[in-house]
Order: sequence, then C-alpha cells, then structure tokens
Amino acid sequence: MDENKHVDVEKKHTNVEKKTDNSMVASTFIKYTAYIIIFFGALYFIVRYVFPMF
Repeated sequence: MDENKHVDVEKKHTNVEKKTDNSMVASTFIKYTAYIIIFFGALYFIVRYVFPMF
C-alpha cells in the first residue's frame, strides 16, 4: 500500500475582471442624487417654515 501516487495539481490563476455597467452606474448616481435633493429640500422646509413657528 506504499504506492507512490503522483497527483498533478493544476493551478489556475483566473484574473477577475471587474466589469462595470455604465447604465447601472449612471442610474445609481441619479438615484442617490435624488435622495440628497429630497433630504435637503425637507431640511430647508423644516428650517424655513417649522422652526419660525416656535
């Protein structure tokens, strides 16, 4: 049972290329820009109209 077994291990180095979909990046940018505009709009409303009531 002491047979020498030669096992060839093939190592594969796969280069992982990060692919970016430009339409996906643009739509995400537009989405978060809209979130920021809505946030600052609500903040402006609170400062301009709600705070003077107190």
